[in-house]
Amino acid sequence: MATVVFFIFAIIAVSAAWGVVTSKNIVHSALFLALSFLGVAVLYVLLNAEFLAAAQILVYAGAVSILVIFAVMLTLRGDVAVSNPNTSKWTWGVCVAGLLFALIALVILTNESWRILPLAPAAGGTIDLSALLFQWYMVPFEAAAFLLTIALIGAVILAKGVEEHK
Repeated sequence: MATVVFFIFAIIAVSAAWGVVTSKNIVHSALFLALSFLGVAVLYVLLNAEFLAAAQILVYAGAVSILVIFAVMLTLRGDVAVSNPNTSKWTWGVCVAGLLFALIALVILTNESWRILPLAPAAGGTIDLSALLFQWYMVPFEAAAFLLTIALIGAVILAKGVEEHK
């Protein structure tokens, strides 16, 4: 039974993530994002990580998704074509993303210590989770914080708009 529920919600999460990327309406993309977050929260419940599921629902599906929807509605750009004009530089973006993916995969596959994950404590409480997060996974945690800060700066720049020079 758990396997069937897993596959149902995994398909929902992946399909909603695909909808985020392919939707032509920004508001629909934000709603697909919320659905994807909810699907991932159910997967956390199946992994017996109730704290992460609750955090996923409260922080991501609740706060982040609603914040994205408000930001989209306040900028009054409902169509992707208006906010993201066509450019010829998308091929460079695909090349850089592919090279970055290949580099990360190469580092992970060639470094033995990255594949040895510490065993989670039996209690699985918030203290154990914070110990894992700030001891074993401190560098990825800080990298994620840095990337989110860069994304926030980019979102502010996009929302503000680019002034045309005459």
